[in-house]
Amino acid sequence: MTWRWPRIGVVVDCADPRRMSEFWSAVLGLDEIDAQGPYRVLASPDGREPRVLLQQVDEPRGGKNRLHLDVHVNDLAAELARVEALGAVRIDREPIEEFGSRWVRFCDPEGNEFCVVDVGRH
Repeated sequence: MTWRWPRIGVVVDCADPRRMSEFWSAVLGLDEIDAQGPYRVLASPDGREPRVLLQQVDEPRGGKNRLHLDVHVNDLAAELARVEALGAVRIDREPIEEFGSRWVRFCDPEGNEFCVVDVGRH
């Protein structure tokens, strides 16, 4: 495989990398390809980007995320139900609509915010 540079990886600080690996693997359709000490690495079976590194940290999450993931989907209603069933906590009762886009904010099991974004309408 020929690599394109630069490549992107996402690092998520967490208290329980095993639990977060189960959650994010299911949400993003990634496989856990490595687990050593306080680290877990998630990647797509076909090698597409980005990889996700979950790293255990002692500090609790504090304040609002300065960076978050947007999970783009074709069927918003189905994905909302699916991520809730996986343990995500919904922040918005109804989808937010701005500039032709619709999304719903969630928190993962450790309180990190992410959005599920409807791209099926575009």
